Amino acid sequence: MKTEIVKRLSQYKSVLIKLKTLGFVKVFSDNLGDAIGISSSQVRRDFSAFGLTGNKRGGYRIDELIEQLAHILGKDEVQKIVIVGCGKIGRALMNHTGFTREGIQVMAGFDINMERVTQEGQVPIYHISDMGDYVQREGISVAIMTVPENVASQVMETLVNVGIRGILNFAPVTLKSVSDRCEVHNINIALEIEKLFSLMYFAEKQK
Repeated sequence: MKTEIVKRLSQYKSVLIKLKTLGFVKVFSDNLGDAIGISSSQVRRDFSAFGLTGNKRGGYRIDELIEQLAHILGKDEVQKIVIVGCGKIGRALMNHTGFTREGIQVMAGFDINMERVTQEGQVPIYHISDMGDYVQREGISVAIMTVPENVASQVMETLVNVGIRGILNFAPVTLKSVSDRCEVHNINIALEIEKLFSLMYFAEKQK
């Protein structure tokens, strides 16, 4: 699947879950298109590519669509992840309640600082030296990385070596995977904030 389509399918699923919690039973392609900023025809093309059909007058049944999208995205079961780097950002992510709604479970955290290691709380934190055995034992394939810039590359290599196949990198440095066996997505919070300020500035200039 192309990255763009996967992203849109995930966005559709997120919107559908929110609509379901609000009590909606059916949805139309234009509703989904408006929600993520694309045309209704693009929504229909995406669904048609995977055999997802609805009714022109009746729309799509939300329960069925969520189930079908979960199957397409490989989310029939709970997606287990770990967080490497349990400072402020790491702990905030460990306590993020939105993961559960999306079928994601943070299984454990890992850190090099022994003072942060604890089995108390909802998510246990282990020393990073235990990560390889844990990942193999629990079948973990995705990790969120929130470590300092100076160790990010080293930690990424360690994650790849223990079998992690997907990394969401919150470290303030852009990383490229050292292996074709692992996908790395970089999230630069400072850059995203800068982009937001720039968009606001240009929007003001247009008025």
